[in-house]
Amino acid sequence: MPRILRILNRLIIGGPALNAAYLTKYMEPEWETKLVIGGKDDHEQDADHLTQKLGIEPVVIPEMKRAIRFAEDRKAYAKLKSLIRDFRPDVVHTHAAKSGALGRLAAHACGVPVIVHTFHGHVFHSYFSPAKTRIFLETERYLARRSSGIIAISDIQKNELADTYRICPAEKLAVIPLGFDLDAFGNDQTTKRQALRQQYGFAEDELLITIVGRIVPVKNHPLFVEMAARVAAQEPDKKLRFLIVGDGDARPAMEDAFRKTAVSYAYFPENKTPAQAVCISWSREVDRVFAASDIVVLTSFNEGTPVSMIEAQAASKPVVCTNVGGVADIIENGTSGFVVPTGDAGAFSDAVLKLVQDADLRRRMGEAGRRAVLNRFSYQRLVGDMDGYYRRLLKK
Repeated sequence: MPRILRILNRLIIGGPALNAAYLTKYMEPEWETKLVIGGKDDHEQDADHLTQKLGIEPVVIPEMKRAIRFAEDRKAYAKLKSLIRDFRPDVVHTHAAKSGALGRLAAHACGVPVIVHTFHGHVFHSYFSPAKTRIFLETERYLARRSSGIIAISDIQKNELADTYRICPAEKLAVIPLGFDLDAFGNDQTTKRQALRQQYGFAEDELLITIVGRIVPVKNHPLFVEMAARVAAQEPDKKLRFLIVGDGDARPAMEDAFRKTAVSYAYFPENKTPAQAVCISWSREVDRVFAASDIVVLTSFNEGTPVSMIEAQAASKPVVCTNVGGVADIIENGTSGFVVPTGDAGAFSDAVLKLVQDADLRRRMGEAGRRAVLNRFSYQRLVGDMDGYYRRLLKK
């Protein structure tokens, strides 16, 4: 039986953790798979419930964290090499940047036959200074030369990696979209909607506009704040509420931005006073969040393929997104939602307003989105695609 060592830098809520977990679980019994994870940052939400649910016991290397710390990175690299020598995998597959660097270097040093890396996103713009970005680009080019194959999760991302950033030739890249268990997002919607709204104080006749994700600069929550202020000002007679699900270092800045608007704000874990905008921090039951929502938005400067937009469409919710990363690959502009230029607060607010003002449009777009994602983003399709990809590389 061939063996896969799958390496993920941290098990937190999001697409990389979901896909690593599904691949670890459902590629059995044809493949023997071991999952390795690193340590998370304090503000990030653990996704250990996911591995527990699937019966996976990952190997933890706590020194392998997102930030560059040379002493800890050396320890993590040594532990990875020891694990590879003991497990003797046929395939080492890394996910995300830090684990992609340490894991591929360790696999190459140990002579692993097939080394694969998935770019779930990238840090080549909107994260770091130009000088630091150039270092990351050169590092990824070096690592790509020591990889058997590179996986992009969308056609747009493949073009970026091959043509815009020249990480590797296009022929070395394979496009394998993400895959998820989407059943929960269509089940028992009415009960979930009522339960979450009651829990956080949203009335049934209020229209709820939601954003889900880490509150960090690259996610651009100031655009969400500006949109909320514009939409509330233009529709003063509508019962509008705004929901922020997530947390992070930029939450104080987001809260300061809300205080400069006419939109009242409350951080629910500390203040349960009713407010027009409410941040509830993290929720493990995102299916309940989307069931309770009427419109779901994404404001990011940079993305890979945003999981929240796939899950929102699976829950039959219309979406409004900035045109970044693989967004245009998962949302048909004007059919399942609106894709608008990055940073254009006017266009973003206008798109949300169209949905606020037209219940029938919300319904049509929600139905179209659900049909589209159920056909394209199941975990069964992901497992089948990955199985074929590994076998082709091993034959080479």
